[in-house]
Amino acid sequence: MSYKVKNIRLAAEGRRMMEWAENHMPVLAEIRREFSKTKPLRGITIGAALHTESKTGVLVRTLLSGGAKVAIASCNPLSTKDEVAAALAKEGVNVYAWRGESTKDYYANLNAVLDVRPQILIDDGADLITRVHTRRRELLDGVIGASEETTTGVNRLRLMAEAGALKFPVIAVNDSPCKRFFDNRFGTAESTFQAITGMTNTLIAGKRVVVVGYGFVGRGIASRAKGLGALVTVVETDPVKALEAAMDGFCVTSMNEAAKWGELFITATGGFKVIRVEHMKMMGNGAILCNSGHFNVEIDLDGLRRLAVSSREVIEDVQEFKLKNGRRIYLLAEGRLVNLAGRRSLGHPMEIMDMSFALQALSVVYLARSGRGLAPKVYEVPPEIDRRVAELKLRSMGIKLEKRTKEQADYSASWTLGT
Repeated sequence: MSYKVKNIRLAAEGRRMMEWAENHMPVLAEIRREFSKTKPLRGITIGAALHTESKTGVLVRTLLSGGAKVAIASCNPLSTKDEVAAALAKEGVNVYAWRGESTKDYYANLNAVLDVRPQILIDDGADLITRVHTRRRELLDGVIGASEETTTGVNRLRLMAEAGALKFPVIAVNDSPCKRFFDNRFGTAESTFQAITGMTNTLIAGKRVVVVGYGFVGRGIASRAKGLGALVTVVETDPVKALEAAMDGFCVTSMNEAAKWGELFITATGGFKVIRVEHMKMMGNGAILCNSGHFNVEIDLDGLRRLAVSSREVIEDVQEFKLKNGRRIYLLAEGRLVNLAGRRSLGHPMEIMDMSFALQALSVVYLARSGRGLAPKVYEVPPEIDRRVAELKLRSMGIKLEKRTKEQADYSASWTLGT
């Protein structure tokens, strides 16, 4: 076992952080109890690139309970909680992660994970998977399969599959109903505003908020902003999503128009440079920019730096850019995932990640059992896994399902009734 963390002496605090998370993740707790008995991952080495924080630590502990060997790096240079990384290292995990990694460190840590020759990969953004296909192709034959956590990563992997470049099966955990409907929509929305208000101490009520993108993440953010009393505008390129946003009661317009109006801009597209220099030039004094998409490419950061005559960190995780016209624009968390990259950002609520990581754990077992017989393409989460996670979550919440009668079941199964 090897590790590279910022300070191994932080392990005790990291254990307390994970224990707090475990107490609020009953679905994973149930799966962990089962794994401890059945050991479905005995002999399997798992390589992961995930936000290395307390909820992820609970997932890793669950995989260890199943008999797996685990190596993990962070999928974001700023999202690691150093206490958790230290605690996992003390528990026998190969951890290569610390907050504030350089670009060189980031890729070196991904390589360190791959050096353990993992048979199954768990990815968040697809950097680990693509690296095996580009820089570490000698490992391809040993990989049974992988799972991917994000919209951005799944999109990249579908493009690889369409091009014939994908060499092993990948389960799109992100596309599971339990992930999209709850994690992407509720989890990102709540953690995004927790991070924004924690960093800036500004009021959301009455603020002119611009949400760029109206996928599952954007829908959740826009809805939560509206619920907090904000005046919300949505920017969208897809006509169907734009129409949905309009019928949900939001103002929908172009980025050129929204830039003149907004005070707080939140990107949620997974796209490239959706806020550009021409938009920044039109923004009012004090505009705040942040990103809730995956990578730090949604805001043109180089363009913002060129536009500014000076910049400084005014408070922790808030950088001020002074423009030639005297206006000031504020960037949160370096344009990275605002809900995870800030020093005090907590990420998605524990109750949400309970479901997402339960999907990951069960998908990994599915790959361990069946992955060698699957063609190299992107797969949906098996519906029985999604259903089981939903049922476990409902049970933990004390919610009971209605049961169909035999008459109702017969009616649904027949096309001749009523003829």
